[in-house]
Amino acid sequence: MKQKNKMGMRLKENIYQAILWIILLLLAATMLVPFLYVLMLSFTDSTAYVAGAFNLWPKKWSLAAYELILKGSGFLNALKSTLIITAIGTPLSLCLNAGLAYCLSKPIPGKGILNKYVMFTMLFSAGMVPNFMNIKALGLLDNYFACILPSACGAWTIMVMRSFFQSLPIELEEAAKIDGCGQLRIFGTIVLPLSKAMLASMTLFSFVSYWNTYFNSIMYMTTTSKSTLQVYVQKVVLASGASSSDMVDIQSVVQNAVPQEVMRMAAVVVVILPILIIYPFLQKYFQAGMMVGAVKG
Repeated sequence: MKQKNKMGMRLKENIYQAILWIILLLLAATMLVPFLYVLMLSFTDSTAYVAGAFNLWPKKWSLAAYELILKGSGFLNALKSTLIITAIGTPLSLCLNAGLAYCLSKPIPGKGILNKYVMFTMLFSAGMVPNFMNIKALGLLDNYFACILPSACGAWTIMVMRSFFQSLPIELEEAAKIDGCGQLRIFGTIVLPLSKAMLASMTLFSFVSYWNTYFNSIMYMTTTSKSTLQVYVQKVVLASGASSSDMVDIQSVVQNAVPQEVMRMAAVVVVILPILIIYPFLQKYFQAGMMVGAVKG
C-alpha cells in the first residue's frame, strides 16, 4: 500500500513538473520567437520578401540590408558617438556610485542627510526644462558629457551598492586598520575585490543604459554627426528625414534595393548585437550580485 502511495505521489510530481516545464517553454517562446523573427527577416533577400508574412527561416538569404547600413556615414558617426559615451560613462558611473555608496555605508558625519538627499532624487526629478537649462548654463550643449553626466549617478544603484557594502564582514576592515591600512586602501584592496559580482552587475546596467542613450542625445546634441545609434535607428525605422550623406538615401535606395521592413530589422539587430555579446560574460555574476546586494535594506 505504501509503495502504491509513493508511486502515486511520484507520478503526480512528474505530471506537475511536466506541466511547469511546458508553461515555462511557452513563456520563453513568447520572448524568443519575436527576436528570431526580427533576426531572420533582417537576412531576407528582397526577392523573397513578402509583406506581412511570418517566416522564421528566410527562403533566400541576403546581407544587403547590413551592407547598406554600414555604407552610410551616419551609422559610423552614430557608432563613434555611442562608443565614446559608453566608454567614458560606464567606468565614471561605476566609480562615482561605488564611492558614494561606500561612504554612505559607514558612520560618517551627515550620513542621515546624505541618505535622505539620495532617496529624494529617486522620488522627485527637476524636470526636462530645468535639466536643459542646467546643461546649457554649464556649456555642455553639443558635448558628449551632456549625455554622460546626467546619468553618472543613480539613487537606485547607490542604494543597492550601499546595501552590499554593509553586508561585508566588518572584521575584515578592522583587521586591515590594525595593520595600518587607511580607508582608501581598505576600499581598493579589500572591499572592491570582494564586490566583483555586484560591480559586474552594475557595470552591465550602466553599459546598457549608456549604449541605449536616446532622449539625452535628442535634447542636447545639435550636430547630426554626434547623434547616437538609437537616434540613427529611429531615423531608419521612420525612414524620414534621411539624407544621402547620413544613410545612403534611405528613402530611394531602400525602396529599390532593400524592403523598408528588412532595413528596420537589420538596424535593430546591429544596435542590440553588442549587448548580446557582452551579456553572457557577465551573466554568471548578475544573479549573485543582485541577490547579495538586496540582503539589507
